[in-house]
Amino acid sequence: MSNFEVIHNQGQVPVKSWTRGVSFDENARQQVNNMASMPFIHKWIAVMPDVHLGKGATIGSVIPTIGAIIPAAVGVDLGCGMMAAKTTLNASQLPDSLAALRSEIEKKVPHGSSPKLRGVRDKGSWSNAPEDVTSAWAHLDDGFTKLCEKHPFLKNTNNMNHLGTLGTGNHFIEVCLDENNAVWVMLHSGSRGVGNRIGTHFIEQAKKDMERWFIHLPDNDLAYIPEGSEKFRDYVEAVAWAQDFARTNREVMMARTLQAMRDILQVPFEVHVEAVNCHHNYISREHHYGENVWVTRKGAVSARKGEMGIIPGSMGAKSFIVRGLGNDESFCSCSHGAGRVMSRTEAKRRVSMSEHLQATAGVECRKDEDVIDETPSAYKPIEKVMEAQADLVEIVHTLKQVLCVKG
Repeated sequence: MSNFEVIHNQGQVPVKSWTRGVSFDENARQQVNNMASMPFIHKWIAVMPDVHLGKGATIGSVIPTIGAIIPAAVGVDLGCGMMAAKTTLNASQLPDSLAALRSEIEKKVPHGSSPKLRGVRDKGSWSNAPEDVTSAWAHLDDGFTKLCEKHPFLKNTNNMNHLGTLGTGNHFIEVCLDENNAVWVMLHSGSRGVGNRIGTHFIEQAKKDMERWFIHLPDNDLAYIPEGSEKFRDYVEAVAWAQDFARTNREVMMARTLQAMRDILQVPFEVHVEAVNCHHNYISREHHYGENVWVTRKGAVSARKGEMGIIPGSMGAKSFIVRGLGNDESFCSCSHGAGRVMSRTEAKRRVSMSEHLQATAGVECRKDEDVIDETPSAYKPIEKVMEAQADLVEIVHTLKQVLCVKG
């Protein structure tokens, strides 16, 4: 039995929604309806259980298109995603206090950001990139040079100096325990400053084209780039590079986090090949229902049959390593997390410091007012989210955070 509900709206494609038992607010519904009115949607839009209001497109949506891509639906954190790796360590081999380990991870991986003041270096970037970062950048360099020839403004972005860095917001590095007390490392980040600049540029260009062609949209953020144009080719090329940057960014951070663990724990361990590295803000060329289409996953993960993925909960909650069931109705996709139920401003207004401390008890993490917007109650209950998509993925491992680094 499928878990989705079909929403029909006159004059547009249907919406298939995996939201039974979880919230799907009216603003997000309207945003999905706006997307469904676009003339190039293939078959329907799939809505994941972590759905919530985004910019241009709802976060937690899968948008298959033929003949066009909506840059704002892809977003600006191009290639944002997750990486997880299982170690041979057991919980008994971790020290009682993980404070030293958190401190060492924070030293090895730049995180957060500093105010943009003249002469002040951003603490979330490298001043002088270390050798492992420059080595990882080598395979990105040729592609970046070609992008800069077409788009000279990219030369002045944070590019190599953001490789192997975490960022802010909901990006994190975590040490977790699975159901057998095995130790995992899991992290979440994307293409950082350079990806943001690429995404922003093409969103602006698409909006200008809509004005030039007198195309009226239900939402200006649904401005699109038609396939076959030079701008479309440039966009796909730039996004592919940003997605490669994002994947490499996670790999560098993972290696540095594992080295921090070796330095602090002084216990030899190996990392299993069960490591997963998956995007959840990206475009992909795929074949669905007899057509080659562009699939935009905005806060959604590919879940082809047998494909491994990661669905994290909020800090202090559970996370899941999953295996895709290949559900065609969802275009072989699943949620990318729990999904927000409070905006960042609302969370800071409604959640007290004592509530945050209680919700993150037992987790070595920041416990100050600047991270209350990431507190567990700002998100949907991850267990309910997993129930709503039981026909999209099967749970392979259940992880519980014991350490969390936030920017």
